[in-house]
Amino acid sequence: MTDLAIVGLGSMGSATAWAATRQGLSVVGFEQFELGHERGASHDTSRILRHSYHTPHYVGLTFHAYDAWERLEADSGVHLVTRTGGVDLFPPNAAIDMSTYTSSLDAHAIPYELIDDVHARWPVFTPPEGTIGLYQERSSIVPAALGTATMQRLARERGAQLRDRTRVEAILPGPDSVTLVTSAGTYSADRVVVTADAWTAELIRPLGWDIPLTVTEEQITYVDVPTDYFDIPLWIWMDDPSFYGFPCYGEPTMKAAEDCGGPVVTGDHRSGELDAAMLDRLMGFLRSNFAGIGEPVRSKRCLYTLTADRDFVLSPVPGHERVTVGLGAAHGFKFAPAFGEMLTALALGETTDPVFALDRPGITDPNYAPAWLV
Repeated sequence: MTDLAIVGLGSMGSATAWAATRQGLSVVGFEQFELGHERGASHDTSRILRHSYHTPHYVGLTFHAYDAWERLEADSGVHLVTRTGGVDLFPPNAAIDMSTYTSSLDAHAIPYELIDDVHARWPVFTPPEGTIGLYQERSSIVPAALGTATMQRLARERGAQLRDRTRVEAILPGPDSVTLVTSAGTYSADRVVVTADAWTAELIRPLGWDIPLTVTEEQITYVDVPTDYFDIPLWIWMDDPSFYGFPCYGEPTMKAAEDCGGPVVTGDHRSGELDAAMLDRLMGFLRSNFAGIGEPVRSKRCLYTLTADRDFVLSPVPGHERVTVGLGAAHGFKFAPAFGEMLTALALGETTDPVFALDRPGITDPNYAPAWLV
């Protein structure tokens, strides 16, 4: 019997394998597809790492994220964090209240700058008059595929057995252990962490918890841009619809996408094909707010797995505390190494943060109105 079994080896599951093996635990992990597959949310290139968030609770958690990325870099010898600076763009009458961001940063004494003329600072930005930029210099980008693969490598070097193409079909908690029924046989573990993203609800439902998740198929696009774009920070458009982007180091493109703009799908039933309407919507926004934007170079699809409140799930399953669930709610990659440490601690008995518990209103209240802007 192993100490810890992990179901799902995207960024969160791989981070948990890394963190658990650092503590000397024996680990077995299961991934239904090949490691590094592109059917979920942990593939392709960079993601955003930032202090700027909408509540003091989240801003406080970002310190753990930065520290965990530093530990991962030191442990692996791989450069993973590239500082770009970041600007949150609040147009007039923005749907997102800028004061929630500034007050949350103030609560942790994190320095930032409010910029009245974004175009004067970065001439490629051409937003509407009255747009305010909230600039935070420590904002960075971190690599998705490379970061996930690095955590998998380190876990394996410390003895973890990571079994890809092995589907977990049932989780059976007992009084002293948990049995996993998989496509390759039956396994026993003292504790189990479920980090299966879009496939989480179906795995947990037999344990008495019907987690109301919405899965959408999103689309990111790489756009040809002039070389002066390499001097701009990562950016987030703080309105509805919300967009984000940043320059891609190594090629003259900018990666950009709409947040929560895709159709509702499931993990097993989604198109994987280019959505022309989504591309037109993104390119219309970019051409209205940036100078010198070229043509789209390529687009990729990925999944968002959203809770109604868009808060994370980092929680044991009530009534089955040997099983812990981790879910990033489609903005979690920046926290991935920290989540691995947190999920390992939760599996070993640490108290759950009520903001991220399974028994909170955003999970249990059937009338909870979805709110996805963060």
